[in-house]
Amino acid sequence: MNEPILTMQQVGRVHGDGHTAVTALAEVSLEVRPGELVAVTGRSGSGKSTLLNIAGGLDRPTSGSVAVDGVDLARHSTTQLAEVRRRRIGVVFQHGNLLPTLSAIENIALPLELDGVSPKQAKQAAVEALESVGGAAFAERFPDELSGGEQQRVAIARGLIGDRGLLLADEPTGALDEVTGERMLALLRAACDRGAAALLVTHDPAQAAWADRVVRLRDGVIGSVVENTATVESSATVAGRGDRP
Repeated sequence: MNEPILTMQQVGRVHGDGHTAVTALAEVSLEVRPGELVAVTGRSGSGKSTLLNIAGGLDRPTSGSVAVDGVDLARHSTTQLAEVRRRRIGVVFQHGNLLPTLSAIENIALPLELDGVSPKQAKQAAVEALESVGGAAFAERFPDELSGGEQQRVAIARGLIGDRGLLLADEPTGALDEVTGERMLALLRAACDRGAAALLVTHDPAQAAWADRVVRLRDGVIGSVVENTATVESSATVAGRGDRP
């Protein structure tokens, strides 16, 4: 069996100290292998976003360990960690987090350019990524010229571009209508079918149905893990669904 791309072992995260300390995660262990899409569900404040941030090296655990491609993230310097995130981890934030001074196409191409890809090649890849989310019409617009849904499409394209082994998505379809949201989930599912590993934070059971496993968090602890014996659709059907208007 393929080795896990993401390994979290006994991960804890406490904010503050003393009588003001708040436990966001407690002894969470989780593995995600190539080809797997794992949905993380739970009520607001259950630790979903904290788990995602720690998995992507955006936050550090108070205890336990997190490894990507078998390497403990704690062993990386800040510079090395930024390089790992840029090369191997794609993140789709809940609210886009686009750079306001860059156009949509420039936001998408930036991670590749920072990784040494030529501007021409990076732009071509960005064009293809933006077309895949139906955003070709607003390629040259800036974030403040885009609707919330358009910004989210750009964020999804940026998160999926390049050879990312680990994809992290925090409520990625919150600003999208139902049909467009399904298209975006189809793209995430297709990336996993090509060999990526993905964590999807969602409160929507219909979105969780796209996953291979559903992990439910309760007060920072994994309350249950449910295997999806039949995900929404097969890879072949998903590819077609992603082309729906």
